[in-house]
Amino acid sequence: MTDQPISAQKDPQAAPPSRLRRALDSDFYYAFRHSPVAMVSAAVSLLLILSAVFAPLIATTNPFDPTSLNLMNGFTPPMTPNSFTGETFLMGTDDQGRDVFSTILYGMRISLFVGFAAVLFAVVLGIFLGLLAGYFGGWIDSFIMRAADVQLTFPSILVAMLIFGIAKGITPIEHRDQMAIWVLILAIGLSDWVQFARVVRGATLVERNKDYVSAARLIGRRPSAIMLRHILPNILSPVLVIATISLALAIIAEATLSFLGVGAPPTQPSLGTLIRIGQGYLFSGEWWILFFPACTLLALALSVNMLGDWLRDVLNPRLK
Repeated sequence: MTDQPISAQKDPQAAPPSRLRRALDSDFYYAFRHSPVAMVSAAVSLLLILSAVFAPLIATTNPFDPTSLNLMNGFTPPMTPNSFTGETFLMGTDDQGRDVFSTILYGMRISLFVGFAAVLFAVVLGIFLGLLAGYFGGWIDSFIMRAADVQLTFPSILVAMLIFGIAKGITPIEHRDQMAIWVLILAIGLSDWVQFARVVRGATLVERNKDYVSAARLIGRRPSAIMLRHILPNILSPVLVIATISLALAIIAEATLSFLGVGAPPTQPSLGTLIRIGQGYLFSGEWWILFFPACTLLALALSVNMLGDWLRDVLNPRLK
C-alpha cells in the first residue's frame, strides 16, 4: 500500500472558499489582527461613528429641540444633581441647559457628515481631473497641474474660508442657514482635491503605457471606458489611503471653520461650534462645556488618522 500525497487526497468536487473565508485568510486581515494600533483605532472610530448614527436612540434628549430645553438646568456640573431641578447629567449641561452628552452625539453627526461628504466630493473631483491629466497629457495636463500648484501655495484652511465666504455671499440671506452645511462641504472639498488629482495623475501615467491599456485601445474602447473600467480599478489603493487620512483632516477643517464662526450655523452646531461655545466659559469654571467636545474631536480625528497611517503602511508595497 503506497501513501498518496496530500494534494491528491483533496476532493476535486469541493466548493471553492467563500468570500468571507478568503477575506479571513488574506494578508490584509492578518496584518490587521497583528496590529494593536489598527485594532484600537478601528474600534474607537467605529464606536464614535455608530454613536453618531444612532444618536436619536442613545441621547437622552434632542438638544437642538427648543421644547426640550430647561434653562434651570444650565451650568450643571457632570454627575452632580442640579440645585433647582435635581436632575443629574453624565457630562453636565451648557449655558442653555442642554445635556452636553447629547449635544456631542448630535454635533458629531454634523462633523462626520461634513467630513465624509467633503472627502467624497474631493475624491470624485480629484480622480476625474487626475485621470484626464494623466491619460491625455498635453495642455490638459499642464492646465490642471498648474491650477493645482497655484492652490497648493495657499493653506487649505484659507482656501476653504475664501470659498465659503464667496459661496455664502452669493446665497440669498433667507437660505444661508439651510445651505450652510452644503456650502461648508463644497468649501472643504474644493480645498482638498489637489492631493487626489496628483496621486491619480502619477499612477495613470504609469498605467496608460501598459499592455492591457494598449489592448483596450486596439479593440476600439473609448478613452472614458479605458479610464473608468481599466485604469481606475488599478489605482484605487493609494486613493483609499489618502481618503482615510483626508477624512480626519476634513473633520478638523470643519471644526476649525466652525470654531472661527464661519462653519456650521448655530441651529446645527457641530463639534467645532460646541468647542467655540465652551471656550467662552472655560475661565469661569464651567470646564466641562469645552472639555468633553474637545476630547471627542481629538479621539475621532486621532483614531481615523492612525487608521489611515496603518492602511498606508499595509497597502504600500515599498514599505513591506
